[in-house]
Amino acid sequence: MIWRGKGKVKWIALLLQGSLVVSCAGAGSPPPAASGPVEIRQYQGQDLSAISDILETDIAGPQHVAVDEYRLKISGLVNKPLELTYGEVLGYDHVTKVAKLPCVSGWDATLLWEGVRIKDLLAAAGVQGGAPVVIFHAVDGYTSSLPLDFIQSNDILLAFKLNGLTLPAEEGFPLMVVAESKWGYKWVKWVDGIELSNDTSYRGYWESRGYDNNGEGNGPMFEP
Repeated sequence: MIWRGKGKVKWIALLLQGSLVVSCAGAGSPPPAASGPVEIRQYQGQDLSAISDILETDIAGPQHVAVDEYRLKISGLVNKPLELTYGEVLGYDHVTKVAKLPCVSGWDATLLWEGVRIKDLLAAAGVQGGAPVVIFHAVDGYTSSLPLDFIQSNDILLAFKLNGLTLPAEEGFPLMVVAESKWGYKWVKWVDGIELSNDTSYRGYWESRGYDNNGEGNGPMFEP
């Protein structure tokens, strides 16, 4: 996520400090071979931001989820409540797309996401009539919501990969909502619950603290 610090909402200026580490191989030594997956930084001719460009301001810091114990619960106004393992979620069709993550604190990152369509999960559960709101619950207690029609018409993803790599713990492993075109506080990380609701007045963690419930990335940050 993106802008989820505790306490009174404040603008924060972040001073990032880094160090350059230089290592030298012996004369004539070949460069070390790359091991494991490599982060994708260009996709179909489009330059991508680095995962390290994402700044962290979560309400309780990064969450570390044991995948063997993880369950995604789909509940509320559904015909068949589901409780899915990580492997079962990944069994749905995979979709890859580039989407820009905009943060209310003034930065954004354009990244490659791979995940499953949330509407496919909801179809398996069977959405009841009169359930226009989808509430996302996270391991750290965070919540936010999106309209059901927005999720369905935009093929909104529940991502498990970022720039070709398994979603890092800091970025929401095992699953993160890719709420493209919305402000970052709608991009819920560490999702462990999807609830179908008829409560159109529902407000999530930051929305209940004054942030605009629509969360349009080109719209206002705060409620009128």
